[in-house]
Amino acid sequence: MAALLMPRRNKGMRTRLGCLSHKSDSCSDFTAILPDKPNRALKRLSTEEATRWADSFDVLLSHKYGVAAFRAFLKTEFSEENLEFWLACEEFKKTRSTAKLVSKAHRIFEEFVDVQAPREVNIDFQTREATRKNMQEPSLTCFDQAQGKVYSLMEKDSYPRFLRSKMYLDLLSQSQRRLS
Repeated sequence: MAALLMPRRNKGMRTRLGCLSHKSDSCSDFTAILPDKPNRALKRLSTEEATRWADSFDVLLSHKYGVAAFRAFLKTEFSEENLEFWLACEEFKKTRSTAKLVSKAHRIFEEFVDVQAPREVNIDFQTREATRKNMQEPSLTCFDQAQGKVYSLMEKDSYPRFLRSKMYLDLLSQSQRRLS
């Protein structure tokens, strides 16, 4: 039986190790995931807009190219689940149908909050348990505490590293070169 499982385990390990060999934080990685076609999107991104992302984390999150750049950066750090959870919560808050609210809440909880979730976010035990309790009667605010913790973590930890990253500095440099 163990011999049958070995090839699958090795394949999974190769896949994970392959990700490490492709880890990069260059601007080319950012352009590959822009919401629009990369060249057109980069042409539309002004130096002023990209520079404003350094004003505050909220400014970065309010700009679709800012979110795309931050997501690309988080992927290089293997922590994009934080942003994905935060975005899922923002979208969840727009839910108007009670039936959809319950199913969306459970999907978000199972994907990001539950212990051993596929994209488990880094929150403390008390927050996880409070969110679990909120799942008994999901509401538009059931993820607020967990979302706040994840936001704070990104703002204090990932966001400053993003602003110092080669990816962000290359992006600023490219947008400034287009102006000259």
